[in-house]
Amino acid sequence: MIIETIDTDVLVLGAGGAGLCAALHAADASPALSIAVVVKGLLGRAGCTRMVQGGYNAVLGEPDSLDAHFLDTLAGGGWINDQELVWMLVSEAPRRVLELEWRYGCLFDRTPDGRIHQKPFAGQTHDRTIHKGDLTGIEIMNRLAEQVAARPNVRAVEECRALELLLDDEGRAAGALGLDIRAGRVVAFRARATLLAMGGGPTMYKVIACSSDKSADGVALAYRAGLPLRDMEMVQFHPTGLIVPGSLMTGALLEEGLRGAGGHLRNGLGERFMARYDPARMERSTRDLVARASYLEVVEGRGTPNGGVWIDVSHLGAELVERNFRGMVRRCRDFGRDLARGPIEVGPTTHFMMGGVVIDPACRTAIEGLFAAGEDTGGVHGANRLGGNGVAESTVFGGIAGDAMAAFVTGRRAPRLATVALEAAARPYLQPCERATAPGGPSLYDLQRELRALMWERVGLVRDADSLARALGEIERIDHRLDEVGVPGGPSFNIAWQDWLNVRNQTMVARLIVLSALERRESRGAHYRRDFPAEAPAALYSVRVAERHGAPAVWTEPVALTRVTRPATAGTPAMVEIGD
Repeated sequence: MIIETIDTDVLVLGAGGAGLCAALHAADASPALSIAVVVKGLLGRAGCTRMVQGGYNAVLGEPDSLDAHFLDTLAGGGWINDQELVWMLVSEAPRRVLELEWRYGCLFDRTPDGRIHQKPFAGQTHDRTIHKGDLTGIEIMNRLAEQVAARPNVRAVEECRALELLLDDEGRAAGALGLDIRAGRVVAFRARATLLAMGGGPTMYKVIACSSDKSADGVALAYRAGLPLRDMEMVQFHPTGLIVPGSLMTGALLEEGLRGAGGHLRNGLGERFMARYDPARMERSTRDLVARASYLEVVEGRGTPNGGVWIDVSHLGAELVERNFRGMVRRCRDFGRDLARGPIEVGPTTHFMMGGVVIDPACRTAIEGLFAAGEDTGGVHGANRLGGNGVAESTVFGGIAGDAMAAFVTGRRAPRLATVALEAAARPYLQPCERATAPGGPSLYDLQRELRALMWERVGLVRDADSLARALGEIERIDHRLDEVGVPGGPSFNIAWQDWLNVRNQTMVARLIVLSALERRESRGAHYRRDFPAEAPAALYSVRVAERHGAPAVWTEPVALTRVTRPATAGTPAMVEIGD
């Protein structure tokens, strides 16, 4: 086996908002550094950041405040967030927005007097969501990709996927093993600092809003490397995914700005059903509550003909809708619906993973030299993410990671990687190409469909011990059967091979989601158990999981209330230490 080795000072795994911001910050902090960005697809086109419609949460002035953004994020996250990470998010987001405009060339929508426009989103006490129409992610990714391409010390390695994190003899990060998808060749990236920024992507569910090229690769790599993960039970279901029977458009988002602008959600009887679940905030309630309410309306027989609910913005006026939501208007017209003039059928869709790698505010992990940022990490969002905090998280922590890696590699020697060890690490990923599926053996795509169906039905918006236990058994069966599946064809651009690798990671992460959901015997945020329908009155905790001796170990840790204590009743929380 011949393994090509690529040496670089800084290795960035992933090319969404977190990865590209990290690469730019590292490159600008020290122009002498070499930086390699591993892109699973094409630069500027891969990942979930490009799909962001809604916007970017940042405090730009009164009456909003950093304290308000901080408390909104904690309340939305069920108070199990890492408060130091949340404070880093809200305090750095304003600076990062200005950096995106002034340094990287983004141009966000303006008010008539020239200020950056901020629109309302759910779970906010003030309008703070910055946007570019309803195509914010495209604006950000286009500009970041242009900047990366212009940096002479940054190399984008396109159509390459990371397979395994590499450690040196002392357990420090040494780079990653990758697969050149075009050539079908294994590549070893040797680096002095490595960043996990591959995005989560809960594509192990049947109905999804995230990019289909995602397969929770970063979380899978982290788990295999022995890193502790947190909050893996917290999977976000966005309430307004399109329902288009027989089409792959089902699950695609109609973003939160529709509800923020005053859109109405109605059940099949024409009722604004959120009055039953959150009469104060109605449609501007948080995603976890609105998605669960929509689900319950359908389960209780008040759904639409195709098992959803209606979202209606026609009362806002066709001119306003067509001006402010052009991307979504076009998307609906693609399947014969008019968003500006009538209701659209929607339902919950799997959107985001709040859980991931445990990090500190400098994006450091438990492995020296390994950093993580974006959806690969846990702790920022707690039990539920507020709309607009996702792209803010990716760019804020991506920039922090880039600066931290540039400082870390100073004076550090390049790691040594033994060829024999590299070949041993690569072998499991090559085996599907070296075997044939036995006659009557399992189909890869049947196994993938089974996984997605069982996750949707048993580990979805409403869970209980029985459904979770049954799901765990089925996931383990699917995982074992994957070892019987061979992939035909040569290694170059072998889509079946890529799909096998995706399903392997999806299955691994699905198991971690279920184990964590079994451990949390309460309902909180996106995690709702019908056998434990209330929040536990005991102390707040996060569920942790890590690979130990070849199997997942699951435990809980108390949430550190480092800056603010949760109020016992409705009211103002007690501030412990708000500030820089």
